[in-house]
Amino acid sequence: MTILNFPCNTCGSKLEYAPGTHTLKCPSCGTENAIPDASPEAVSAAVGERDYQTFLAQAAGHEPQIERQTVNCPGCGAATQLPGNITADRCPFCAVSLIAGEAYAKRMIRPHALAPFEVKDSEAKAHFKAWIASLWFAPNALKNAYREARGLKGIYLPYWTYDAETTTQYSGQRGDHYYVSETYNENGQIRNRQVQRTHWSAAAGVVEVSFDDILVPATCSLPSDYLVRLEPWKLERLQPYREDYLSGFSVEAYQLALAPGFDVACQRMDSGIRNSIAQDIGGDEQRIDTMTPHYTDIKFKHVLLPVWLSTYQFGGKTWRFLVNGQTGEVQGERPWSAWKIAFAILAVLICVLISVSVFNQP
Repeated sequence: MTILNFPCNTCGSKLEYAPGTHTLKCPSCGTENAIPDASPEAVSAAVGERDYQTFLAQAAGHEPQIERQTVNCPGCGAATQLPGNITADRCPFCAVSLIAGEAYAKRMIRPHALAPFEVKDSEAKAHFKAWIASLWFAPNALKNAYREARGLKGIYLPYWTYDAETTTQYSGQRGDHYYVSETYNENGQIRNRQVQRTHWSAAAGVVEVSFDDILVPATCSLPSDYLVRLEPWKLERLQPYREDYLSGFSVEAYQLALAPGFDVACQRMDSGIRNSIAQDIGGDEQRIDTMTPHYTDIKFKHVLLPVWLSTYQFGGKTWRFLVNGQTGEVQGERPWSAWKIAFAILAVLICVLISVSVFNQP
């Protein structure tokens, strides 16, 4: 089993990646080691796409792989790769305790590239604190979550990106608006007005749409709508995969394989294809009766993207707060305090009764 460990030459402590920099920093003595810049050729190779069909037919099982200390969470089932020298931790997705002694060696496709953390721990905590302060009727447990020792955890989430050329044959209908005069009676007077009508005619054709870097989360541990709202990511800043950037952070193993991930990508491409068909049909309204997309020249890459994550339990449910580790974009789930809402409603009713009482006094 390979363990990520970068010892400090000064005190022997483990060096950790310092977000927003290209250095490893010792949390004990402050010693910094520069991470060498990747060559333009290495960056180009890392961010370049691989041929999807070739991989599935020939290369599957032969891609460079990594072996990591992986723990399956007994609470939510997430497969988390713990940092080196960690003997116990909490699951970043549901806060259940994880024990490194229960870990096993798991071989995974080696990521092609990653986006290093740019948002620092202190900045993510400031976002978290501001978000909590802005919430009305939040239970005290939520406010206490910020003060808990585990706070925010930095984790790299697995993603697939897909490129594809699409050719879609369709049939549908084109709606063109026209107006007719209509008379009507209003209070005994005859008036005229213009009423919109729609003429529908058959339409058919073929559209071609290109897609680049369709992002698909390879995690099932977080709500997909929150991950979508964390976008956009700065994929132009991807770096070749190297373990220096992972030091001090957890990494989730991908749960969604390459082929099922492409099925999700096709769903995300659907709206783009439909928009292209609507433009091709023209007119004022469009109806799509049938569409048959064909996907060619499919490319992919496997990347890791950085997220600051806080997880806590309240009311028998798991609640999460996420910060995009590149841009600072915030997404969060929040419970509501029934007691605070009830007291607020009661206070409003009391104010209304007092106002009515004062107004009715002689």
